[in-house]
This record gives sequence, C-alpha cells and structure tokens, in this order.
Amino acid sequence: MKIHHAPAESRAPADTVIRVDAPSRLHLGFLDPNASLGRRFASLGLVIDAFPTRLELAPARETAVASDDPRQQDAVRRLARHLDTLQRATGRFQPMRLRLRSAPPAHSGFGSGTQLALALGRAFCAVHGLDLPTRSLAAMLGRGERSGVGIAGFDQGGLLLDGGPGPGGTPAPVLARLDFPAAWRVLLVLDERIDGLSGAAERAAMDQLAPFPRELAADLCHQVLLKVLPAVIEQRFEPFAEGISRIQSQIGDYFAPAQGGSMYTSAEVAAFMGWLRAQGPAGVGQSSWGPTGFAILPSEAEARRLIALAREQGAIDPALRVVVCGGDNRGARVGVGTPALVRA
Repeated sequence: MKIHHAPAESRAPADTVIRVDAPSRLHLGFLDPNASLGRRFASLGLVIDAFPTRLELAPARETAVASDDPRQQDAVRRLARHLDTLQRATGRFQPMRLRLRSAPPAHSGFGSGTQLALALGRAFCAVHGLDLPTRSLAAMLGRGERSGVGIAGFDQGGLLLDGGPGPGGTPAPVLARLDFPAAWRVLLVLDERIDGLSGAAERAAMDQLAPFPRELAADLCHQVLLKVLPAVIEQRFEPFAEGISRIQSQIGDYFAPAQGGSMYTSAEVAAFMGWLRAQGPAGVGQSSWGPTGFAILPSEAEARRLIALAREQGAIDPALRVVVCGGDNRGARVGVGTPALVRA
C-alpha cells in the first residue's frame, strides 16, 4: 500500500486536537451469503443520526488512550491496538493522546467496531498529514470482511447498497447511495441485557448455516432493485416498508438457526416488533446479529404515537430501551482545533 505524505505545512500543528464524529449504521440484510454468482454477501444498510462515535486525538509527550465512559474499556483496548497498527503501518511513532467521548453499544447491530477504527484512522491521518482513502484505512485495520456499508457510510452517509467484498477480500464497492428521506424516522429497540454475535462466535455461526438458495438471493435482489431503491428516490413510504420487511423476514429466517430459532436475538424485542408490524406500514427487522430491532416509520409523529400506544397497551417490555432517530446523509465529520465540526 502506497502512503502519500502531505507537505509539512499541511500537517496539524503540535498543539492541535483532531475531533472526529462518525455516525452509526444499521445493517438491513445480506443479499447473497453463498455467492451464487461469484460475489459473497452484498449488503443493504442505513446510516443513522443516533449513537455516534466521537473521539479526539492529539500529539502528546506519551501515549494515553482513555474514555469518558468507564463502561467502554473494550473500546479503549480496541483503539489502543488500532493506534499501534497505524503507527507500525505508517512509520509514524509520535506519542498520541486519544480520548473516546462516546461510542455506540458494542455488539448491538450499530457497526461500532468499524466506526471506532475509521474514526481513529481519519484522525491519525489528519494529525500526520497522510493521504489515505477510507477503504485503505479499513483494510489496514481489518474492517469490511463482509459488509461494506459501514465503510461507505463513514464517508457518505445515506442508504447504501454494496456489492460484497472483492477479490482478495478488498472492501466491497458501493453500487448505490441515496439520501434517506428527511421526514422518515427509525424507531430503535435495544435490549441492553444481551449481546449479538461477534468475532469467532459469529464466524462459527456463519460456517454452520445451510447453503443459501439462489432463488432466495434472486428475490432479495429483486426487492432491493425494483422496490426499495425506487421507493426511496420517489419518497413512497409504503413500498419501501414492504420491501424492507420482506428482506428482513427472509434473511431472518435463514439466520434463525444461529439465533435460537428466531429472526430476533431477543425474545422481548421480537414480541414488540411483531406488535409494531401489526399496527400498519413499517419496515421492521433486526440490524445484523442484533439484539437491536428497528421499525422504519413515515414520520416522527407516527413513531411517537406508536410508542405511547405500546406503553398504554403493555406491548413493550419495560427492560427495553426505545430511541427515535433519523437517517444521516452526511457521514463522518472532522474538526481541527475547534468544537465546530466540518464535513470529512
């Protein structure tokens, strides 16, 4: 990998703090886990304006990595490893002070690992005046093994469709990127008592699944290409919701054997999502391995109405956390020496 070094005058001054704000993403489904046409996976995903990753990086006399949240020690350890990888790969060993200000819940379906890695990578490049594309940073830091929506979402935000990893495991190319309609909302349902699969457990689960039928992959592609994407462009909510729910139902049934026989990791989330789907048009499902469920709805008012109705009817377990958010059509932002953030 060729690394381009910017002129010294373009590098951040020694006392500069680089701030990166990276949005989370929802993984809305794989299209072909079996590579029936030679490319495995391909993903549909949505970048959201909730649960951002925020960190600060600055030169220092000695390296220190810390978090504002004592519960984020796993993220701190990840960041320390990524910082070491970046230093070794680029030959830039200047001590750094790294502070994690916020991060999404880990192993919950928000793509937290990728956003942590890319946010640090972008801050590191800004400090040292390095010209590295996000895809190269992802490869360097071991991200994008399956889905490419977290990488593309970091740069662009929006609703994203990728074509699956390329030859040699290169990050997936973006096939389509659309602005998510400003009025539509996402109702997130979190069960913070459990984690979704990750790491070795995730790989083992993938390896044990039955072959993915080519006919199912064809139908999923059909739903995305001729229902979901046109509906977003035309801002027609009902066909969009129908397409998302169908994709989620079919891919969820396929992954159910690895999730206790259900398309949802959490039984309480499953019950609430079933109730939501019965109330009217909604794009309902689970992000990645969960346990986070989502319902995409046509407006903020509809999201709030359904939450109030669910609580009135006792349809939502009190242990669940409910958050309403929108899409993020900007991607990550980088600030240099000031709280004001500018587009990456």
